Amino acid sequence: MKADIHPQFFEDAKVTCVCGNAFTTGSTMQEIRVEICSKCHPFFTGEMKFVDTLGRVEKFQKKQEKAKVIQAERIKKVTAQEQKAKRPESLREMIALAKKQASS
Repeated sequence: MKADIHPQFFEDAKVTCVCGNAFTTGSTMQEIRVEICSKCHPFFTGEMKFVDTLGRVEKFQKKQEKAKVIQAERIKKVTAQEQKAKRPESLREMIALAKKQASS
């Protein structure tokens, strides 16, 4: 076996959370900073809150809004095409349509 290949292990590594909670554990790093811990995590506290540090929730909501707008535009376009491509059912409708187009 090779000698000195393992990193140094700290028995009393200090873990510090953003909420202010701190505890010690064993780690290869002497000091660890975390964004969420068992004292402030929604699963353990029972609170419903978003834990989003990179803006992923807002980004997803913006995508959903854009998708709704695009879908509404697509529906308008399809209905307009259907209205335009609608064939008259009788000769009377065809003549009325021709008169309407001639007067426009």
